Amino acid sequence: MASHKEKMQKQKEKVDANIAKAEIDRGTVLLLTGNGKGKSSSAFGMVLRCLGHGYRVGIAQFIKGTYFTGEKEFLAPMTDMIEFHQMGTGFTWETQDKSQDIEAAKKLWVIVEKMLKDESLYLVVLDELTYMIAYNYLDEDVIIDAIRNRPESQSVVITGRGGGAALKDFADTVSEIKAIKHAYQAGIKMRNGIDL
Repeated sequence: MASHKEKMQKQKEKVDANIAKAEIDRGTVLLLTGNGKGKSSSAFGMVLRCLGHGYRVGIAQFIKGTYFTGEKEFLAPMTDMIEFHQMGTGFTWETQDKSQDIEAAKKLWVIVEKMLKDESLYLVVLDELTYMIAYNYLDEDVIIDAIRNRPESQSVVITGRGGGAALKDFADTVSEIKAIKHAYQAGIKMRNGIDL
């Protein structure tokens, strides 16, 4: 028991020292990427944290919006705390209409640019934005420039597979979620509350 206590005390001292070194107080840019499940779920976990602290949040979902999602239904009544927008076309592989998807992405980006200038928004979530870069629907440099010029206290979370190398370099935190296996590969249907 004494050796465990000593080991944990040393670990605590190390963690406390690293926390004490962090002196910069500003919003951060987080990129959640990779082929595994859980990127948007993680982003919405941060939304709940911010709401719990009384902060306002902006959300833009880029490839969703043609089907019911639990997060939108739950958050919809919180208009004083959340600004929630969806591209409204669904997945790009469903529409199969590139010009329509580009137009929808550009319309949503105009709204996003306003959110990235809104000092009342503590957090802005750009869900599935990386697809817009990968498909060349939106310009990566324009995206980075808008995020770079946001209010200093505003944090931004970007989700999606792939995307641009420049965005990865620009982000303060990059987490890659790796797929080990997925239920749908075994023929298991999506479930409300877990997948939608």
